[in-house]
Amino acid sequence: MIYDEIGGWGITAKQFARDLKDLGKITQLNARIHSPGGDVFEGMAIYNILKNYPAHKVAHIDGLAASMASVIAMAFDEVVMPENAMMMVHKPWGGTMGDADDMRKYADLLDKVEGNLVGAYRDKTGMTDEQLHALLAEETWLTGREAVEKGFADTLTEPLAMAASLQSNRMKDYANMPKALQILLAPQANSANPQNVPTPAPVNQPAPSPAPSAQPTQEQINAAAAELNRTRVDGLNTLFASWPQFAELKNECIADVEMTAEKAKDKILAKLGENTTPAAAQPRSVIIHAGNGNIVGDSIRAKLMASAGHEAREKDNPYTSYDLLDLARASLTDRGISVAGLDKMTMVGLSFTHSSSDFGNILLDVANKSVLLGWDQAEEAFERIAYKGQLGDFKVARRIGLNEFGSLRQVREGAEYKHITTSDHGQSIALATYGEIFSITRQAIVNDDMDMLTHIPMMMGAAAKGTIGDLFWAVLTSNAKMGDGKALFHADHGNLGSGAPSVEALAAGRKAMRLQKSGGRNLNIRPEFVLCPVALEDTFNQIIKSTSVKGSDANSGVANPVKDMAEVIGEPRLDDHSAAQWYMAAGQGRDTIEVAYLDGIDKPYIEQQQGFNIDGIATKVRIDAGVAARDHRGLYKSSGQ
Repeated sequence: MIYDEIGGWGITAKQFARDLKDLGKITQLNARIHSPGGDVFEGMAIYNILKNYPAHKVAHIDGLAASMASVIAMAFDEVVMPENAMMMVHKPWGGTMGDADDMRKYADLLDKVEGNLVGAYRDKTGMTDEQLHALLAEETWLTGREAVEKGFADTLTEPLAMAASLQSNRMKDYANMPKALQILLAPQANSANPQNVPTPAPVNQPAPSPAPSAQPTQEQINAAAAELNRTRVDGLNTLFASWPQFAELKNECIADVEMTAEKAKDKILAKLGENTTPAAAQPRSVIIHAGNGNIVGDSIRAKLMASAGHEAREKDNPYTSYDLLDLARASLTDRGISVAGLDKMTMVGLSFTHSSSDFGNILLDVANKSVLLGWDQAEEAFERIAYKGQLGDFKVARRIGLNEFGSLRQVREGAEYKHITTSDHGQSIALATYGEIFSITRQAIVNDDMDMLTHIPMMMGAAAKGTIGDLFWAVLTSNAKMGDGKALFHADHGNLGSGAPSVEALAAGRKAMRLQKSGGRNLNIRPEFVLCPVALEDTFNQIIKSTSVKGSDANSGVANPVKDMAEVIGEPRLDDHSAAQWYMAAGQGRDTIEVAYLDGIDKPYIEQQQGFNIDGIATKVRIDAGVAARDHRGLYKSSGQ
């Protein structure tokens, strides 16, 4: 349900991504949209999340999809609109502060943002950029029928009763909104409806006449008034739950019988703006539609990122000298949360769990950076050798190797192309999940132990890459069966030889790879890597890099036929298996060994594990990957004897 503004007080990209993830693996995603739009960057994030989501996606425009809500709709495979629903597209707008150069840069930014919006509309509608820029410039309102005609929607349905009114300040900023729609979407007066959701009559249909009723008694009137006030107060309490430092303002709003939660939002924003320095004295920022910064959280995050070595240190950060315990306290006190009388352990626990404190999430951000740094810095040769693949789920998949295709057949003039028939010998590959848990404890915060945010997560990131490396090299050493029932390295596959490191042994392996065939067609595969135990690495380098054959005179003119034929990679895991066996592999683009990742996410990620008692943050580092040989022809093995 996208029934609110995008970003700000409404639907954020972070929450949207979390909710989508909670659905698990699904084959179809249905969404219902009734939104006036909102923050352009939050909206583009939601658009990109949906665009890449591996399911069939259907959006129903129940009432209005305006501004960024219309962009989000473009991410769906199918958009369904009733005749009386509407969609609006317009140019992005916003404001900034600064000198003339700042204004020009901001105008350039708006142009770039408009280009992104046009790209989303173009991918869905097929319209030209010029046509779309013209529609945006006019703030174009489209009925369901018009949206289908122009390609913004796919299916037109019968008129429906409109969804709830939209209580959004954005509505007043739309200059070309049809008058009938303004009336229809206008906020309604409060009623005894506990959700305060009015239900207007369908468009183009007369509103029903009120049924006759007896005159209400004074007792009934008082009860209705009390119910309305209770609903109003509940709304205010819910709103102010995120702003405990404004307890006095909350009491003032509750005392004002005409003050609703919608009006109170403006008072909170005004309160947040009090006692701030002029904008010219602050780092200049760009605001498009919504977007209020989190000064405390951002400053604490910047301090920790700098302490961990992930980012440069900010000169004017007020938290530069704080240790972890001080930062935990600041995350509470700067939000108006009293810590008086609390011992250290209790105060740190509160910083992890209080709804107004984002200290725990900041620690996770820093630890995640460390995990990724550990992954990136870990050197593993498989990344240069393996074919990188992608899988959308954990079911066993089949890969079609080189053996499935021979030469292309001639197509005579006027004749039909023929379908190729693939065999059932496709190689199997499936994903598995690998991971561990580490904890950022309250004790670590009290002791200012930065290792819990840096060294330990870095080691886990390196371990994640090492795990994939273990799987890769195990494919070579385990010599598992292929789809044809024979081992990866087998005499019948023409990829199994013998001989200690020598010119002759290397030449024999190269010949075997070049003579591999598929459907009678010569593949002419050339080895790009020699994979050997570390014990043989220097020997192979001497053979391959020498200009003359070992044992002959340097001036004899007997050239080395295998000079520079391949790159030598020594791998300790091969020593553990055998100090004599060695291998050759084709280049990364050929069918050798595949390392596949879930949805192409080729880095580990961390997430907070739910359901723990409060002693810190227990965090899972996980990666979803599968490793398997795709085809035997791009690989060669020597027994080494």
